[in-house]
Amino acid sequence: MSIFDYVDIPAGATVVPPEAKNHPDAKSHISLPPASHATDDSASPSSNTPTRTIFGNLPDLLLSSTLQIPTNVSSENPRNVSQLLSTRDPLSVPTTTVNFRRFISRVGPVFWLQDRIEEIVTWKKGWKVTAMWMIAYSFLCYYPRLILLLPNTIVLAIIVIAHPPRTSSESRSSITEQIRPPPRTDAREGSTEWLANIQGIQNLMGLYADAHDAAFPYILHLTFATPYTPHIFTITLLTTLLALPFLPLIPLRPLFLVGGLAPFILSHPLIQRALTQLLPTLPLRRWRACLTRLVDDDRLKDRHWQSELREVELFENERWVPGEGVGWSKASLKTGERVGWTRGRDGWSAVTADGSGDVSSNLTFPLETGWAFVETEDWRADIEAKWSEIGADDSGWVYTNDAWLDPHALPVGEWKTQGAMTRRRRWVRRIYLNPVVPTMS
Repeated sequence: MSIFDYVDIPAGATVVPPEAKNHPDAKSHISLPPASHATDDSASPSSNTPTRTIFGNLPDLLLSSTLQIPTNVSSENPRNVSQLLSTRDPLSVPTTTVNFRRFISRVGPVFWLQDRIEEIVTWKKGWKVTAMWMIAYSFLCYYPRLILLLPNTIVLAIIVIAHPPRTSSESRSSITEQIRPPPRTDAREGSTEWLANIQGIQNLMGLYADAHDAAFPYILHLTFATPYTPHIFTITLLTTLLALPFLPLIPLRPLFLVGGLAPFILSHPLIQRALTQLLPTLPLRRWRACLTRLVDDDRLKDRHWQSELREVELFENERWVPGEGVGWSKASLKTGERVGWTRGRDGWSAVTADGSGDVSSNLTFPLETGWAFVETEDWRADIEAKWSEIGADDSGWVYTNDAWLDPHALPVGEWKTQGAMTRRRRWVRRIYLNPVVPTMS
């Protein structure tokens, strides 16, 4: 009882023997909040604003609405022939959520580097900064072996950028011996940096999708999805063989110098303004039309070349309806006016009383005896719009008012606001004289 000498025990108290304690003392478990929230929430009083809360839960919202894994799906990935990085971990919502949060909090340096490169290339940091980088690149092209020192240069640049500023009262030795706290490796969830990273991811996804949509129509020509693939293959193979003897004669240093400095020169504000005024004067639409006609001519058969060729036309008509998800549509044409496809420029002159001049659903109509459509080509939009005295837009459309009058080459803002605007475009296709087929509809 020596350990209780400092306690006043009442006279009527009964001492419980040690063997009577059959149950151990219950331990209380207290669940503490995560360390990141405990330390960061107090540092930012605005961390619970609605915007931060919404974007803080963005990974959960996106994954819960888009990532729905079927229960009966096989666990084997068809690409998992060998253990690749893309198939290292199985598809899992918790793993995706954790990695998505980690990626958002740590992707900041990537967008910082992207912004700095864009500022330098587009002259937004001033001509001195951009000129300095152009000189450095030119020096690298003159001495290509300097690229071996690029890793050392990157390390030195990071150290110089991270060097603390020195005041007049501090000595060189004190700064050298000073140890700064390590920088943050990630952005706090819901912070300004976190939201900036989400914004960068959003814009980068849109940029990639736009680039994919812009390149996909041209990629089709390389996949045998169009008749141009064999021609592209032949031309590419011939140019490759013809270029082989000239490769030793090509000066690589000037070539890389011009290719590397070209983005800087083309992105200069003065050059951009000059290109804006110069490009509309170039006959780009005529070049496109000539290229399309050359491709169509290459696909013509001997029977087409040996017979007379003519050109027939159709006109596509649409009406503008304001409102989200509506816009231009043939279904918006009014009852009693011209239909979606007509043969006459005025919408009526080629239609007979019995309706025999109407255009069928497959964009064909009766031709004169002995004439047939060229089978190797389809209808082509007349992007030059030579039929219109006032011209047309880049797609060949001519815009008119509600009564199909007062044509303009571009849409009029007042008509668009009032919903009283129409447009039409000319399509052409060639026909040939084929005595074997008396009539072709």
